[in-house]
Amino acid sequence: MTVKAINDKKETSVSAHRKAKRLRTKSSHLSLILFVLPAFVFYFVFLFIPMVGAGVYSFTDWNGLNPSYNFVWFDNYIEAFKDDEAFRHSFFFTLKYTIVVFFIQNIIALLLALLIESRVRSKGFFRTIFFMPNMLSLIISSFMFSFIFSNVFPELSQKAVFSFLDQAWIGDPNVSFYSIVIVSLWQGIGYMMIIYMAALQGVPKQLKEAAMIDGANVFQRLRHVVLPMIMHAITICSFLTLNGAFKVFDVVYALTQGGPGTSTQVMALNIYQEAFSNNFRFGYANSKAMILFLVVLVITIIQVSISKRKEVEA
Repeated sequence: MTVKAINDKKETSVSAHRKAKRLRTKSSHLSLILFVLPAFVFYFVFLFIPMVGAGVYSFTDWNGLNPSYNFVWFDNYIEAFKDDEAFRHSFFFTLKYTIVVFFIQNIIALLLALLIESRVRSKGFFRTIFFMPNMLSLIISSFMFSFIFSNVFPELSQKAVFSFLDQAWIGDPNVSFYSIVIVSLWQGIGYMMIIYMAALQGVPKQLKEAAMIDGANVFQRLRHVVLPMIMHAITICSFLTLNGAFKVFDVVYALTQGGPGTSTQVMALNIYQEAFSNNFRFGYANSKAMILFLVVLVITIIQVSISKRKEVEA
């Protein structure tokens, strides 16, 4: 066999191998697309299209019932920022709630994850106990705590040891905020704890042992070894906490319905009442919803970019 024939045979073999590889790649991509397609269709039909519709209606005076409406363009947005004192109050109340829940929930969840992971036995028991509140609907948890705040705490406060429980947990604007925070933390900490525990299990033991040999104490190992290795989990938990806290609705609606007055009204509840409970100003409510969407989007982008940068550094 000549050299030319050998080279031609090699080129043919390489070409056939490349062609087979391209076919396998296309088949793999097609399989991935088919798996993602149902979720994408669901997202496109039930989330993306309504979101675009809400953006369009936010520039109108539509009441949600009349088929005719007029475009008012940015008048709704100007009114929301300039003239709607209740909406401005709900924005700052939601911001306050988000900041408190963001820090307390993530700190307690991480501490619980560290404590449970450090145990040799009964790890599964404690993991189940702390995660169980997340299995209940938040609206059910809120009704349950409403009974506790209104009936159980007043009875306990008659004992001298528990006299601090003698508070108007739902009726006092200064205390009702903490009632909302307590219910939210009770329901949400367990879920974040599970995410942190999964991340902690992925930290190599060799790194922690090497740090111990080098003389690093518990806090130094946590700061320089553990936290950098679980930064991806911190990013996820931070995103979920911020996203959920800004959109909080059910716990406030079940506990206080935004009261007394509008003292505990969050943005989602203000939007709901504007659209369905007060004046049926559907277009105006959509403009508020778009403002909430943009606020969450901007804060989430900033938070994720900062966390991702630390992940790269780690």
